[in-house]
Amino acid sequence: MEEIESVRPLLAVLASLLAAGLIVRTDRNPNLREAWSLGAGAIKFFIVISMAPAVLAGKTFEYTLFTFIPGLDIAFRVDALGLFFATVASFLWIVTTCYSIGYMRTAHEGHQTRYYACFAMSISSAIAIAFSKNLLTLFVFYEILSLSTFPLVAHKGTEEAFGGAKRYMIYLLGASKTFFLAAVILTYNMAGTLDFAQGGLFKGLGSPMKLTAIYILFIAGIAKAGIMPFHSWLPGAMVAPTPVSALLHAVAVVKVGVFSVLRVIFHVFGVDLMRQLNLGIYTAFFVSFTIIMASIYALTRDNLKARLAYSTISQLSYIVLGAALLTPSSMIGGVMHIANHAFSKITLFFCAGSIYVATHKTKISELNGIGRKMPWTMAAFSIGALSMIGVPPAAGFITKWYLALGSIEADQLPILFVLLASTVLNAAYFVPVIYKAFFHKPLNVEAEAEGNHGIHHDDIKEAPYFVVVPLVLTATLSILLGLFPSYFMALAKGVFP
Repeated sequence: MEEIESVRPLLAVLASLLAAGLIVRTDRNPNLREAWSLGAGAIKFFIVISMAPAVLAGKTFEYTLFTFIPGLDIAFRVDALGLFFATVASFLWIVTTCYSIGYMRTAHEGHQTRYYACFAMSISSAIAIAFSKNLLTLFVFYEILSLSTFPLVAHKGTEEAFGGAKRYMIYLLGASKTFFLAAVILTYNMAGTLDFAQGGLFKGLGSPMKLTAIYILFIAGIAKAGIMPFHSWLPGAMVAPTPVSALLHAVAVVKVGVFSVLRVIFHVFGVDLMRQLNLGIYTAFFVSFTIIMASIYALTRDNLKARLAYSTISQLSYIVLGAALLTPSSMIGGVMHIANHAFSKITLFFCAGSIYVATHKTKISELNGIGRKMPWTMAAFSIGALSMIGVPPAAGFITKWYLALGSIEADQLPILFVLLASTVLNAAYFVPVIYKAFFHKPLNVEAEAEGNHGIHHDDIKEAPYFVVVPLVLTATLSILLGLFPSYFMALAKGVFP
């Protein structure tokens, strides 16, 4: 694999970091402040996508920032897996910034300068993680991401917001400092390096018991992946404004979690060692519990964002499941779901925010007939939901197709049953929302007072264009990803040369 020494990975990281400083300096000029965000997003995406031809040709870009001692440095490397994640994150940052402008202004949210600055820093951290050459770089920016998103979760400044943010930090920092850091130290002690390698770092080093213990520490320490029982921070973070929820669930935080797990499986342990230690199949069954239980929890939630949060917990484990099955089809399906879930789930959160901006409603039981007043929003919601269920031609179908093939290749029919059962559960918690919106008659205020859940629709209309256009765009892209997956498919296949 040819290595290209280039500053482009660093520039991709710095683009939004520099924008954060400019955002703070232009606090009194909202239009200019938000222009910095959009401009930096466009520059970042251009830098990321400019590396695609070389990476698709089997090359990598590398840049070392600091070297402490041999084998310990802060360095970047752009390979197929990193470019896959960075493409999704950098593009969706542009879309989410446009959405944020409409949402934050219409909802009259305070502290908007702090919001945009922290948003920019968090996306810089996510890109740095995507392009990390080694575990040390990944761990440092993993922690920076936790710190930079804390003000976003606590944005509203209420007691509930601070409570959710406190739980967020306890889980993420607690797990990473206790387990993740220990796994990194043990890995360096055993392998003598932290650089990611095709086929893994250990290469026959260490006893099966020690290697298994290190693997367990990694999985426990990467709480951002939302695997049960390290998941409850995620629903608690829903107190944040909807664009923050979209950031957490589609663009940065949770995707960083599952991306880090994939790095551990593919480039720390390697597929062969995972098979030798039987870690793959145990991981697959472990995350299958999360897939089913989180879907059941989603069924019980009347708050729309809470239902979406538990859906995210379930869907994230599809990514880990695909990697853990260790078959060609399953691994491609797991990697593809990083993009498929991102575009579909961000659509759903955008729609939840649009509904809140237009109606100030947050409960599913209050959405009777709302599709007649907000047809664009609810049509986009329907597309995102159908993608999560796995209905073709939406993007989610590709994920479930490859995961199903992978479970058959691995001769794991129980996993195939888990996929089928979870699909039924996906439909059970999404279809009622669509049905209520389009086919239930809107009830008046008096009917609601008598115990029926309805809303008064006379004054309801679609949210502002800056809110609606991004969600229509991401819904459209969810369909296009299902119809034309070649770019992301080529990158996914490039992860396993």
